Amino acid sequence: MNRFYVITNSEKDKNLETTDQIYQYLKSRGCECTVREYQKKDEVPGRGNYRYTDAELIPEGTECILVLGGDGTLIQAARDTVNRNIPLLGVNLGTLGFLAEIEKSGISEALDSLILDNYTIEPRMLLEGTVHRADGDPVRNLALNDIVVNRAGALRIIDYEVEVNGEKLNRYSADGMIVSTPTGSTGYSLSAGGPIVSPMASMIVVTPICPHTLTARSIVLSGGDRVTIRAGAGRRNHREEAFVTFDGEVQVPVATGDYVEIQKSEKTVNILKISRVSFLEVLRDKMRGN
Repeated sequence: MNRFYVITNSEKDKNLETTDQIYQYLKSRGCECTVREYQKKDEVPGRGNYRYTDAELIPEGTECILVLGGDGTLIQAARDTVNRNIPLLGVNLGTLGFLAEIEKSGISEALDSLILDNYTIEPRMLLEGTVHRADGDPVRNLALNDIVVNRAGALRIIDYEVEVNGEKLNRYSADGMIVSTPTGSTGYSLSAGGPIVSPMASMIVVTPICPHTLTARSIVLSGGDRVTIRAGAGRRNHREEAFVTFDGEVQVPVATGDYVEIQKSEKTVNILKISRVSFLEVLRDKMRGN
């Protein structure tokens, strides 16, 4: 491949030194390279964060999107470009990166591998969630990592009714519920006590957040299952408010009686893999702090 597009998290590469290094390196080898530069207009009003990606600006014929930042930047880029079906490679400028596999010290070697077509592509599953609200139209979105339902407002637990394929699974009294992909199993789900799943698997992991019980555990479901989570009533049947959050970014407010249906999406995100290091080796290094 020789046509590249670079997306940079300007907070992690403040002077764009690494971005410029990649741009100059690719140009010196006769490749086409377009850099997505952050503009002030890209700030999302009221959110305090930035859109590092604008899929409409990616030139036709682009063969690879290089994402500089951390896993969060790569997840945002993957969501924003999913309809372009262009493979992504993450360069880790953050801390604990599972998705962004290339470190700064290995950039030149990774770029050479891409130019020589020495890589593999890993299709990662996405979740599709549809939020059904009594006072609004259904809201649909995608998640590469997870879809989370959690409380809003006061610090108290909420009852969540969980169904799988229309059959009741359990009623959880908890801070919230996490439904994650295998890719997302090393994120929030892991912090909440969920299992680590191989990223190439086709599974859905359901994990309660701080459940008020001694027996609640994560449930690993088939990738073909459909999960429904309904926000229950509070104490004395008070109306409770919560949020459905997609990949920690898009939030949809819900209340008692509202629900979200979650299933595997037909779309996938293609992640480029350069290193021959296995997922188990990466996991081993991350777990011991390397």
